[in-house]
Amino acid sequence: MSDLTRRRALSVGAVLGLATATSAPSAWSWSSAGSVAGTDEVADPFQVWDPEADEVAARLLADGAIPSVNKAWEKWVRNSDPLPSGMPAYLTSYLEKTSRIPSWADPGLLAASEKLYKRLNSYLFVSESLGSGILSTVIPREARAVYWSAGGADMKERAAKTFTFGYDLHSPTTWQPSGFFLVSANKTRMVHSVVRNLLVTSKRFMETSDQVKPISNGDILVTFHSVATVAYNNMKKWGIKLSAQEEAADLHAWQVTLHLLGVERRFIPASWAEARKQADQMLWPVVAPTAEGVSLAKTLLGYIEDASLGLTTGFVNELTRYLIGDRYADWLGLRRDWVARGFIRVAWPTYVAFREGLSPIVPEGLHLFDQFVRGVAMLFLSNGTSATQTPITLPAANRPGA
Repeated sequence: MSDLTRRRALSVGAVLGLATATSAPSAWSWSSAGSVAGTDEVADPFQVWDPEADEVAARLLADGAIPSVNKAWEKWVRNSDPLPSGMPAYLTSYLEKTSRIPSWADPGLLAASEKLYKRLNSYLFVSESLGSGILSTVIPREARAVYWSAGGADMKERAAKTFTFGYDLHSPTTWQPSGFFLVSANKTRMVHSVVRNLLVTSKRFMETSDQVKPISNGDILVTFHSVATVAYNNMKKWGIKLSAQEEAADLHAWQVTLHLLGVERRFIPASWAEARKQADQMLWPVVAPTAEGVSLAKTLLGYIEDASLGLTTGFVNELTRYLIGDRYADWLGLRRDWVARGFIRVAWPTYVAFREGLSPIVPEGLHLFDQFVRGVAMLFLSNGTSATQTPITLPAANRPGA
C-alpha cells in the first residue's frame, strides 16, 4: 500500500469512527483543592453518576409513569410555579429537595450574571448554539449517547430543548421567580437519568460504550467545558472586556448550574483558571470523529441553513469553521467556501467591535449576523411558535433500532 493510499484509508477510517485521532487521556489528576468544595483529593468524576436521580428515573420507567409526568410537567414552567399534581409521590419528594438554589450560592453574583448575559446574549448565542453545538459532535461519548437516545432520532426537537436550557440560563430573569431556569435544569437532570437508565438497554449503544453507563459527572463537565469554557475563551479572543466581577458572575452561574445537574461540588471548578486546567485534561484530549457524530453534525447544520435568512451552506459551514477550527470541521466533512470564509473573518470581529462600542464603523455583516441570531433562535424555540420556550420532556425509549 502506498503512503497516499494509507493516508486516505486512515482519513476515511477516522470519519467512520474506526480510528482515533487523538491519544487516550491520562489518568485523572485534577485535585478537588481547585473546586468549590475546597477539599484536597483526586477523585475521578467519570466514575461518579447521580444515584438518587437515577433511582427515581428507574422507578418512573418501571411504573410506566413517563407519559403522565410529561403531561403534568406542562403546568410546571416558571421558577415560582408549584410542583404540579399528577406526578408519583416519590418524584414530587425528590423535586422538593432539588428545585431550589443551593444555600452556598451568592445572590449578588447570580444577579450580576443576569445583567451580564443581557449584554453578551448575541455573542453567547453564536458561540454556544453553532460553535458548541457542533463541537459536541466530535466528543465521542456525547455524540454516541445523543445519537442512540430518542433525541438522536429527532434532532430538531432535541436541539430545541438544549437551546431552551441555554436560553433560560442566559435570561435577564434566570434566578428570579418569573424565570424558567430552575425548572429547566431540574427537568434536564431527570432527562439525563432516564436516558442513563435507557441507554444501558441498547445493544447498539453498549457496543460503542467504554463506560458501564453514560452521562457521568465527568461527561457533564466535558459538556460544560465545550460550552462555557469555550465561550469564556471566545470572549477573550474576540476582545470583549469583562470585569473581574463579571467573570466571577459568569462562572458562578455555571457553578450553580452544574450543581443543579447533579455534579458534586468536589468536581466543580472554583475559578476559570481551574476550569481551563480541567478542560485541558478532560475535553481536548478526547475529541475525535465518530460515525454518529458526523451524522448528527450533518443533520444539525441542515436545520440551520436557510437561504431566506442569508444562511447558505457556505456561510454556515464557514462560520462553524471559524468557531470550532478547521481540524474538527474537516473531520465532519464541511465543505469550504472561500468567499464566505473571507467575509466572516473580517466582518465578525468588526461586528463585535461595533456592538461593544469599540468602533464607530457599522460592519457590513451587521444585518446578517443579527438575522442569524434571530432566525436560528426562532427555528429552535418550538419551531417558531414560541418566543421563549420548548417543552422539556422525558423519553420513554431509545432511538428506534437501538
